[in-house]
Amino acid sequence: MPGIPRRQFVQTALAGGVSLIVPHGTSVPLLRGRVRSLLADSHIEVLLDEPIGTIAPEVYGHFTEHLGGVIYDGVWVGEGSKVPNIGGVRTALVDAMRLIKPSVVRWPGGCFADSYDWRDGVGPRDKRPVRTNFWAGDAGLKQVAGGPAKYDPNEFGTTEFVRFCRLIGAEPYLAANVRTLPATAFNQWLEYCNSPPATTSWSGVRAAAGDRNPYQVRYWGVGNEAWGCGGNFTPEEYAEEYRRFVAWSVPQFDVDLAFIASGPNGGDIEWTRRLFAALAERGSLDRMWGLSMHHYCSAPDAGADAIAFDERGWYDLLVSADRIESIIASIWEVMRQADRQRRIKLVVDEWGAWHTSAPIVDPSHLFESQSTIRDALVTGLTLDIFHRHADKVAMANVAQLINCIHSLCFSHGDKFCVTPAYHVFAMYAAHQGAQSVRTLVSGPQASWLAKDGKRGAFWGLNGSASRRGRELTLTVTNASLTEARETEVVVRGGTVGAIRMTTLTASSVHDVNSFDQPDAVMPITADIAARELSGVYRFPPASVTKLAITLDA
Repeated sequence: MPGIPRRQFVQTALAGGVSLIVPHGTSVPLLRGRVRSLLADSHIEVLLDEPIGTIAPEVYGHFTEHLGGVIYDGVWVGEGSKVPNIGGVRTALVDAMRLIKPSVVRWPGGCFADSYDWRDGVGPRDKRPVRTNFWAGDAGLKQVAGGPAKYDPNEFGTTEFVRFCRLIGAEPYLAANVRTLPATAFNQWLEYCNSPPATTSWSGVRAAAGDRNPYQVRYWGVGNEAWGCGGNFTPEEYAEEYRRFVAWSVPQFDVDLAFIASGPNGGDIEWTRRLFAALAERGSLDRMWGLSMHHYCSAPDAGADAIAFDERGWYDLLVSADRIESIIASIWEVMRQADRQRRIKLVVDEWGAWHTSAPIVDPSHLFESQSTIRDALVTGLTLDIFHRHADKVAMANVAQLINCIHSLCFSHGDKFCVTPAYHVFAMYAAHQGAQSVRTLVSGPQASWLAKDGKRGAFWGLNGSASRRGRELTLTVTNASLTEARETEVVVRGGTVGAIRMTTLTASSVHDVNSFDQPDAVMPITADIAARELSGVYRFPPASVTKLAITLDA
């Protein structure tokens, strides 16, 4: 499919009186009042008096696994590296992450977690053992002779991870090994992280690494994908392991520990039903803070490649991503049957787009794929879904942070750049901790020729809104490849004042950010003067937009 030229975007935007593709700081010309309302083909109503729930900052979480180039060459370059670093952590990554206000980071996996002995990654680095990485046998690494992608040197362990979290302002979320380690090792890890100074042998090991005070790690995943690489358990077998790890003797150390159980693969409601039934038999549900679920979206055939996708591949991926909303609703309903108080929340600790493509910059970067505006729309529509279900989703972790699938950043040696998905996280950051409010969206559907020869249909616009005092944030994705949406936006329960509009789109939907062209896909911001407000806005095709609205009342 040929790229959509940037000039077409500009002309399309100007035709209806609103230019979203303008230099920073300029005002946006608008047609007035009733004339523009009659032109509108879509409508958005923000209902300020119908709150859904507080958007947990933890929904803006990230995921780092010892997989390919995520940790080594991504997060960790080493203290002696010529690459600028802070205690061994890549400085460029730290700087980029601070700008998007990350809330939590999950580590060390993923499937890697259930082969990992945390004790290998503490103590003097020069005495830590080298272990075979869980992913060493993957076919994608056949051309890689050695190195950390196959044989983990354990230079990056618990202490280094916690320091990385501190550098970027995030809380650590640790995934415990249930498949190959006993519950005793889990208790010892808690001691290493949380026991007070000079109280246990493990607190002494932590102090020797330079951290006398405890880390106060709250979030603990009890295994990962227990139905698969985390042990291939049945729900009942995993329930027994979960009880073994969290019941009775887990040391608290004055930390409100939040245990997260391994939930279903996608929308497997039977796993959830059987797991909750097995845990309820012995009263173990009261030891669960959250239930994890994973959902990766993908497009088959010509849409599977990260860049060389066609029209059908564009929509197939977005439809696949959008399924997470129905999955959340169905799993939540099953959870409520056993948890009437709605105390246990959903944790979507792996989500994102999974493409079929070769590594971009190095053969060791397993599963690495580029990011286009298509991935930005996946990011925007998924975060909007989490906002619309703020009463259900308490944490989410996009997979993965760097040099992998759905990455926010790419790096190699001293090179570094951010992706379109990163820019969506930056645009959406204002939602964190705000009150999600009901948002109604209507308009024409996007249409395309599906694989079966019939016309496919998908929503044209969708989004979410949140309020913090007088600040209202409305985010909108336009899924249509070719159609701009002239949209009437109505705020019920308040008066709109100034608006700042930020839009992310691309000259071509196949454009990517690279080390040579790091700003190929960038958001553009424009202020809308109060005298120009009409309540009708044009959302370009294939775009993600934020309206930062100041309410007069």
